[in-house]
Amino acid sequence: GHRLLNYEGKCRHLHGHNGRVEISVSGDVLDDRGMVTDFGDIKRIMKTWIDENLDHRMILNHDDPALEFIKESGEPCFLIDENPTAENIAKLIFMKAQELGIPVSSVKMWETPDSFAEYSPS
Repeated sequence: GHRLLNYEGKCRHLHGHNGRVEISVSGDVLDDRGMVTDFGDIKRIMKTWIDENLDHRMILNHDDPALEFIKESGEPCFLIDENPTAENIAKLIFMKAQELGIPVSSVKMWETPDSFAEYSPS
């Protein structure tokens, strides 16, 4: 779940999504199997990180006024420096994939089946 600060729409309230992440990879060279990287490795590495850090947690800005209440309630949180928009969550996942050695070129964060944000540095 998450909520958006400085936002007047309904997403200003705590709420959740059944999100989906789409990671695209690219490279100039293919390995001896003809791959940039193995999809199974991407899934294993990133699914593990997402499950351990984002899944079933409130993704909140570290300055969110609701944070103290949520922590006191025993709810797990993942804090970020930015507003936890789909765009910033896609960027977070992109940066983590890069850090974990995946040759990521873009990340799409699907909040709903027909709404997504994509992050790719240009």
